[in-house]
Amino acid sequence: MDSSPVTALVPPTRIRTVGDASMRPDGQYVLYWMTAYRRGQANFSLQRAVEWCRELNKPLLILEGLQSDYPWASDRLHRFVIQGMVDNARHFSGHTVTYYPYVESEPGAGRGLLRTLVSSACVVVGDDFPCFFLPRMVSAVAARTPVRMELVDSNGLLPMRTAPKVFSRAFDFRRFLQRELLPHLAERPQTDPLADIALPTTTVRADILQRWPAVVLDDADQDTRWLSKLPIDHQVHSVPSQGGSVEANRRLESFVTQKLTRYGDDRNQPDKPATSGLSAYLHFGHLSAHTIFDRVTREVAWSPDQVSPKVTGSQTGWWGAAASVEGFLDQLTTWRELGFNMCWQRTDFDQFDSLPDWAIQTLETHTEDPRDFSYDLEQFEQAATHDPLWNAAQRELVRDGHMHNYLRMLWGKKILEWTESPRVALDVMIHLNNKYALDGRNPNSYSGIFWVLGRYDRAWGPERPIFGKIRYMSSANTARKLKLKQYLAKYGPLQQQSLLDPAPR
Repeated sequence: MDSSPVTALVPPTRIRTVGDASMRPDGQYVLYWMTAYRRGQANFSLQRAVEWCRELNKPLLILEGLQSDYPWASDRLHRFVIQGMVDNARHFSGHTVTYYPYVESEPGAGRGLLRTLVSSACVVVGDDFPCFFLPRMVSAVAARTPVRMELVDSNGLLPMRTAPKVFSRAFDFRRFLQRELLPHLAERPQTDPLADIALPTTTVRADILQRWPAVVLDDADQDTRWLSKLPIDHQVHSVPSQGGSVEANRRLESFVTQKLTRYGDDRNQPDKPATSGLSAYLHFGHLSAHTIFDRVTREVAWSPDQVSPKVTGSQTGWWGAAASVEGFLDQLTTWRELGFNMCWQRTDFDQFDSLPDWAIQTLETHTEDPRDFSYDLEQFEQAATHDPLWNAAQRELVRDGHMHNYLRMLWGKKILEWTESPRVALDVMIHLNNKYALDGRNPNSYSGIFWVLGRYDRAWGPERPIFGKIRYMSSANTARKLKLKQYLAKYGPLQQQSLLDPAPR
């Protein structure tokens, strides 16, 4: 009985067995270890766990944990995740499953919990997320798990392991998608894998709950005042943005009905942004890329027969939809999934030496070039540069947990220009982005950071000091292109309260 369940619906290309342990039919339950897709809907991992439950006629136990010592752990990130737990608790309460949310009270407090739960499991299903500390953590767990463990890919529209290589250019990856994506669009996760099924029930043993208490999630905890008692960074304050699947779907609906038609014209305009604001929800798994795709295409009555038969690699024309829709779908597929393509195949995706050879060469050639301005990490963090536009973008990041997409490119280019070396610039960008951005620590955010240094780009001329052949951007030129009056009024120099103090709500 060690084979996959005969009722399997999750595409095999999305399932990866780790370790060589066997399924244990006499276990008490199927364990779903929820680490990256923190949602109850459109989740291939949850769907796979349910398939095992139905095959074995076993209960489902869902463990959603939150460590206290992950890199950059803070009120901001913890609160966003815990708000998602609130939504999950409500969702799963309507189904015959046991949902076990655990928030670590101090470093190491959760040690042994997963191992204890695994010891009574028939099979373990986990999330196959290729970034941050999760791959190392999952590999360590798999090495000592005595039962079959499967990792499931519910990251994007294309199964990660469908791509045969790392693509060095968006154009080439887009050509690959135009050849291969369409059949995978039909392989959609079930909206609610638990709908209309009645599984056997189970409970978590009292001794386990006594040692590792489940966090109490109700309306009173929406503001998560007890965060102050946890050993995390309290200077990185929480932000008004609400985490969780409920808010994610509300924002999706708002984007589709109010901004989608403007996306092509206004997505780069800080004063009139038409961006979706969904990246943080994708990162924390509160929303599925499939859900976004389905809602957008339903809004414009798109169907697969509109796709062009020509494989050109062009950003426009393939989807056979309006320009704004095509632009958004290109971001959702090409640019978002390009990062996953890199991260699952290269463990050094966050290292300087993973850049293209030409980029490394030109940057190192110009490392000793004199800088007109030079700032250290603290000055960058405090938005204390000479450039009002850069400072405004940094204030937005620190205060609100996000940064306007176009300005994020300028933000990175100026850090490259104002640090002592490209390697130091990379360290600064990764630290600031991962510390403050809700959508940091993600394959897509690493793509953006490394694009600043030449990844997915080409050599540009004329060759410049510091940048060499890396694409150059200036604040003056950016300001001429964009409407910034309202943006600068909101994040400009008049707003002088400490960057580490909560913004007024």
